[in-house]
Amino acid sequence: MRILLVNVNTSEAVTEALGSQARAVARPGTEIEALTPRFGPESVEGNFESHLSAVAVMDRVATYEHPYDAVVQAGFGEHGKEGLQELCSVPVVDITEAAAHVAVMIGDRYSVVTSLRRTVPQIETRLAQAGLDSRCASIRASGLGVLELEADRDAAVRTVAAQARAAVEEDGAETVVLGCGGMAGLDEAVREACGVPVVDGVAAAVALAESLVGLGLTTSKISTFAAPRPKTVTHWPLSTALGL
Repeated sequence: MRILLVNVNTSEAVTEALGSQARAVARPGTEIEALTPRFGPESVEGNFESHLSAVAVMDRVATYEHPYDAVVQAGFGEHGKEGLQELCSVPVVDITEAAAHVAVMIGDRYSVVTSLRRTVPQIETRLAQAGLDSRCASIRASGLGVLELEADRDAAVRTVAAQARAAVEEDGAETVVLGCGGMAGLDEAVREACGVPVVDGVAAAVALAESLVGLGLTTSKISTFAAPRPKTVTHWPLSTALGL
């Protein structure tokens, strides 16, 4: 089985970290192909960057030339999953929804610890769209940007762990979700610090993608996520049109 794990930003360091985390949890025989968009922001921390990265992620998947069995969109609270579901005949899993689904299976209420405060409304919207918001105790911002999380992992663990402990002690969370792709691989250290299960979105998404493929299930195409109607789309794929 081959899973495309698509970073939402253009940082190769983040893509490498995401790929490492995914391969660490993947089943034997699962190939993880970690992809970086050909254009877009170096980190996604707001609506403009999120919408731009959604186009870049769809472009990257649309121009991938080999067979694949599932797609994981590795951006927390980002736009674009629905477009991928229309484009792809295979399962598409978003790390936001995957992490929250897993969290509510192992605890009553969960909290999300994310990067910057400005990303909180986007995460709230994504969880509400997925029907997962009623079990969310809180969304806490660490104050660290995506690239800061990647640059200093020790500082990232300390800061994220402090917010995770506060979520458990003050907000009543029974599980904690790491709310940023840049936090991939921090789950064990944060779990030790806060004393409750900590869900890494990349790990959860890979496991759910493998399960959907194993069950022979994919996105329903009857209506909402039917393939785009045949028509001319000018300069699409964008990277091909630009010669990237």
